[in-house]
Amino acid sequence: MAGGAARSVDRSGGVSPTGDTIQIGIAVDIPEPWGAQLTRRRIQAGDPLAVPAHVTLLGPTEIQTANLPAVERHLAAVAAGHLPFALHLRGTGTFRPVTQVVFVAVAAGISECELLAAAIAAAPGLQRQARFPYHPHVTVAQDVPPEALDKVYEDLADFSAMFEVDAFTLFSHSGEARWQPRRDFRLGD
Repeated sequence: MAGGAARSVDRSGGVSPTGDTIQIGIAVDIPEPWGAQLTRRRIQAGDPLAVPAHVTLLGPTEIQTANLPAVERHLAAVAAGHLPFALHLRGTGTFRPVTQVVFVAVAAGISECELLAAAIAAAPGLQRQARFPYHPHVTVAQDVPPEALDKVYEDLADFSAMFEVDAFTLFSHSGEARWQPRRDFRLGD
């Protein structure tokens, strides 16, 4: 692990949140060509939430806007304390019948995602009640008809991608626009 401050990339374009609260989420983006392929497949399934393909580290969480700088400092420290790692996505899984979700499974890199998610969740000012235990995955269909879930499950059963995760991204949502990338945090810096 390198010493010093974590290198990060501010992607907010200088835009500051307005209001007393802001929604944040933290994820690992799926690189090309796989990211576009999985996102396109989610759109084809008719998923109304077809956001770009990612592995969630912290799901949508409302925080006080005043806490955002402290959260960002915490994320920089988390990133500095974790090394890049290999992530292998392979095959499909589902959370049915509990939730109507089909996903691409994380075959390698599970523990690294779990450690990152736990460290991120310890940020000051984050109070998020998880509905389910953390399970790293890439959602490829959610809340669509059962036939569409079945088709995505079958179509991506042989999917495989392996790549290095060297960063995670903080996203924000003002309630008026789609999720926007705010800042990238490089691992091991």
